[in-house]
Amino acid sequence: QVQLVESGGGLVQAGGSLRLSCAASGRTFSGYAMGWFRQAPEKEREFVAGITRSGARTYHADSVKGRFTISRDNAKNTVYLQMNSLKPEDTAVYYCAARESYYTSGSWADYDSWGQGTQVTVSS
Repeated sequence: QVQLVESGGGLVQAGGSLRLSCAASGRTFSGYAMGWFRQAPEKEREFVAGITRSGARTYHADSVKGRFTISRDNAKNTVYLQMNSLKPEDTAVYYCAARESYYTSGSWADYDSWGQGTQVTVSS
């Protein structure tokens, strides 16, 4: 399995931006599709964005479409989540996940490895 470490979370005002990073190690990063999920207190973990292992295709949840962008740099073994126009309802712990497949998935159960999460808090 690949090991994942997220960074870049923090406290930001509504309308602000953050960029999350997820660094991978242990296996060939380019062999994994990647996803970002988030979980707010007392809520289910939800899909935010996904990217195929080549980076050719990306997917974003309707709730973040037009505001968040997933990308990856296979040379740096890193996947990113650029978050713009943040809203208080984006407050959650954000997790990156790896799936040993070409295709990403919107279901957390389809992923093989998870990071420890990074907290994002958006104040109103």
